[in-house]
Amino acid sequence: MRYSIKLMAISAVLVFSCGFSQPLDAKAKEKAVPHPLANMPLRNIGPAMISGRISDFAFHPTKKHQFYVATAAGNLWKTTNNTITWEPIFDGEGSYSIGVIEMDPNNPNVLWVGSGENNSQRSVSYGDGVYKTTDGGKNWHNMGLKNSEHISQIWIDPNDSDTVLVASQGPLWSDGGDRGLYKTTDGGQSWDRILHIDKYTGINEFVIDPDNTDHIVASSYQRRRHVWTLINGGPGSGIHRTTDGGKTWNKVTNGLPKDHMGRIGLANAPSSPHTVYAIIEANDKEKGTYQSIDFGQTWHKQSSYVAGSPQYYNELIVDPHNENRIYSMDTFTQVSEDAGKSWTKLSDKFRHVDDHALWIDPDNTDHLYIGGDGGVYETYDRGQTWRHVRNLPLGQFYRIQPDNDEPFYNICGGTQDNNTLCAPSRTTVIHGVTNSDWRIILGGDGYEPQFDPNDPNIIYPQYQYGGLARYDKRTMERIYITPHPKEGEPAYKWNWNTPLLVSPHMSTRLYYGAEKLFRSDDRGDSWEIISPDLTQQIDRNQLKVMDRIWSVDAIAKNVSTSKYGSLIGITESPVQADLLMVGSDDGVISVSTNGGENWYSVKKFPQVPNMSYISDVLFSNHDANVAYATIDNHKRGDYKPYVLKSTDQGKSWKQISSNLPDRGSVHTIVEDHVDANLLFVGTEFGVFFTQNGGGTWHELTQLPTTAVRDLEIQQRENDLVIGTFGRGVYILDDYTPLRSSVKQLNNNTATVFPIKDSWLYIEGDLFDDREKGSSGSEFYTANNPALGATFAYYLKDGFKSLQKQRRAAEIKIEKEGGDTPYPSWEALRAEDNEEAPSVFFLVEDDKGNVVSRVPAKNSKGFHQVQWDMRYPAPDPVSLKKAKWIPYWASEPMGPLAKPGTYQATLMKRQGGELVALSDAHAFNLKSMANSPEISKNPEAVLAFKQQLAELQRSVNGANKKLSEMNNRIKHLIKAIDLTPMENEAAAQEIRELSTRLIALNVKFRGDSTIASRQEAVPWSISQRVGNLYGGLIESQADIPGNYQESMKVALSSYSSALKELHMIEADLSAFEAEAEANGAPWTPGRLPSLGINSNNL
Repeated sequence: MRYSIKLMAISAVLVFSCGFSQPLDAKAKEKAVPHPLANMPLRNIGPAMISGRISDFAFHPTKKHQFYVATAAGNLWKTTNNTITWEPIFDGEGSYSIGVIEMDPNNPNVLWVGSGENNSQRSVSYGDGVYKTTDGGKNWHNMGLKNSEHISQIWIDPNDSDTVLVASQGPLWSDGGDRGLYKTTDGGQSWDRILHIDKYTGINEFVIDPDNTDHIVASSYQRRRHVWTLINGGPGSGIHRTTDGGKTWNKVTNGLPKDHMGRIGLANAPSSPHTVYAIIEANDKEKGTYQSIDFGQTWHKQSSYVAGSPQYYNELIVDPHNENRIYSMDTFTQVSEDAGKSWTKLSDKFRHVDDHALWIDPDNTDHLYIGGDGGVYETYDRGQTWRHVRNLPLGQFYRIQPDNDEPFYNICGGTQDNNTLCAPSRTTVIHGVTNSDWRIILGGDGYEPQFDPNDPNIIYPQYQYGGLARYDKRTMERIYITPHPKEGEPAYKWNWNTPLLVSPHMSTRLYYGAEKLFRSDDRGDSWEIISPDLTQQIDRNQLKVMDRIWSVDAIAKNVSTSKYGSLIGITESPVQADLLMVGSDDGVISVSTNGGENWYSVKKFPQVPNMSYISDVLFSNHDANVAYATIDNHKRGDYKPYVLKSTDQGKSWKQISSNLPDRGSVHTIVEDHVDANLLFVGTEFGVFFTQNGGGTWHELTQLPTTAVRDLEIQQRENDLVIGTFGRGVYILDDYTPLRSSVKQLNNNTATVFPIKDSWLYIEGDLFDDREKGSSGSEFYTANNPALGATFAYYLKDGFKSLQKQRRAAEIKIEKEGGDTPYPSWEALRAEDNEEAPSVFFLVEDDKGNVVSRVPAKNSKGFHQVQWDMRYPAPDPVSLKKAKWIPYWASEPMGPLAKPGTYQATLMKRQGGELVALSDAHAFNLKSMANSPEISKNPEAVLAFKQQLAELQRSVNGANKKLSEMNNRIKHLIKAIDLTPMENEAAAQEIRELSTRLIALNVKFRGDSTIASRQEAVPWSISQRVGNLYGGLIESQADIPGNYQESMKVALSSYSSALKELHMIEADLSAFEAEAEANGAPWTPGRLPSLGINSNNL
């Protein structure tokens, strides 16, 4: 095979600067511009059955049902009812990654949070300092140390809440920053760094002598991670001790390892505070668990045990009552009963692995909470049995992919340490998407999944380092299809997050990337290499880290890093087959225009440091010459956004990052399939979109602060699918409005966006009637889109009432310093009597018949309302709101509309006038036809139901009239008895009328005399009609013959009863007129007259 380029030899040692980190107080670019549609609602669909990595707990000292959970990538959560429900309380702050949370021992409403996960794992994010709340998390204040990036411990002086110590590991990817042990004595207004080692070394943990808080033992931690390596120790790591509150320090060496150390976890025993334990990462001979019984002056090695991956764990917790019992966070939590001399695994039966946080109940030490990569677990028997908290949606998704299934598409995604999972984007049940809708299709860490575009039953999921399977949803079988190296062939370099693509031109063709690109035309059964090594082929061991080249024996060298020099992204042009582009982890974008026969590569990009990680590549949906790339250089301390565009098939590139925030690496990009200028990017702190090809970016504001690692567009539905790294999957349902420019919106009083066709169906239920059914508040549900046809619109301004118009004019006068005129009584009366301006959608069928009026919001901005696809309900109008409605009671419903074409027009009612604010917008209701029970003659079904609805409307009205007449006649009997002018004959006649009304009540409502004695009674008119209407309202089936016969009975009996009702009403009105003429006291329903002649006054 020929190639159009030759790979150049690379010098043995590459030297470059890693000093890209920008202090947070540096002058920032213009912020992302607010957009009138930026508040379009986003919908989270979970999952919560896998949760995500937990970093810390903070429990109320006396109310143990109230506590806080800090997460590595999903913000901070609070429960006040022992995990039944949760509230995210940190979503709007500057960071989503939490290293530690500490509760003030003197005031449980005061909490301190250290942002930035306190681990050195490959996927950690960075923080922006220390936060404090004084009201239990309602409001937060950043208290400084903004360049610490990773905070591992906070201590609050129990004798003085204004005195706080903070251990900062400092930046993981670069030098310097706010790194060390910090102290404040004024509640965070100012900080002193009381222990500093060097620019590479921070402080991991410390312990304090409760008998003398000036006595501190602290562990320093030197480490650095880049894309290509980890060095998790060095000469800076060690144990330090002070006896004067940090004014002077001594590095402790007595009994400790002599060679370089890595991460050191420290803990002292609450029951014996001078007993201190250290878990020390070092070389194989010196690593282990150490003990000091003189508060850190001298040490003794207890065992050689350290956590399986100290950069990810190495944290100890001592039992509050037993100084010899120690827990160690690890892949499987370990416990020692003999002060660290021996260790056994804490039972993890039916529990996820990779533990990072532990809380021990001080009143019952068998009661534990463990937090790890799988979320939160609770045990009351010290690990023999566990309860998993399954209502925290903290999934950390690397990549996601929607399919083309109907009626609703599915989404699959690969997660950090929680498998590859799939779920429907919505369901046909009222509960929405629940945990049981999610299905695990492959274990391990998950990455880029792909669907067969023609068969949604076939999915290609991955696990770490190139593990690839083909999965069949029907059989739940999987076959592993990773390319096998040929005999004598060098090992392939699979990235942790290996790129995979199904060709848009051939559903059986797969592309898979190691350092070379593989292609299969038979769904992975066989593979062909179609490229040379498309990376820079750099020897990572010759790259300087922390300003030097490190020995092969350096602490944890290259542990938990991908083999450097591998592909990260693959794209094939949707408009030109065999036009391929790939991006690598060492900064190369390569292109082939002929399916891999020849390649050319680009290694230098404008304003981008060399060797930067190419996080995504994308060919345009519209033009084969146009391509996009995103670059993520955060693993060299460079958090700038890099978004690039090429108009010559990748030969040259220009920056289109424009006003994206300076702090926020870009992970992914997608392009709208209709408007080539509408782009979306996922960054470390959210989603941004541009309507002018990158000239100006706007943030989608309804997403919590979170990392977005992947975006995909489901083109049929115009949905943006968002894969977050810590908050699960979000969907922006039908983003069509974003194709409208701000100018278009501002030029119109109102803008109604294209109305999407809707599936016509009736929501079912699986558990009980509403949302969570009877499953309790803990049961996790994620909302479906609101049922019905969605009408999205934008109002340039709301329509103001007369009173609001007057106030607006008055405010302007007041600002200008003028006198406010007092309105006339006529003007005020007009305000008082005005019907408030309103807007609504007028829905009509294809013949122009009005089907429904859908109320809409009358306020400036973007709104969505839903037509429930039904005609109006036949229920009587009520202006009162019920104080209590049983959960099983549904909203009143009219007959379901038939499939077909409809149109909706936005209308305004103001000042007695009705005005159309938009043209009519057509849309379709589509039959889901997912059952043979659904009628093939919906017109006949609708006609019957409309007749039935009319009957139900009339019966409902008659019942209301009956109740009114019952009340009127009772009052009239009393009034006649009180009227001297009335005679006994009248009193008897009104009672006879009452007897007739009682008999009519029996026809309408049944015989209460028999029913109250628990005996069967014949159906009343209301019962028959109610059963007819209620029995059909939730079905699209043909009308059963039984219903048609019963309808005839109902019409016959009701027609007769209605005539009787009218006659009684006439007689009752006559009696009321006579009572009025005779001067009887007023009774309900009567219009009073005046029996006084003014001429006689």
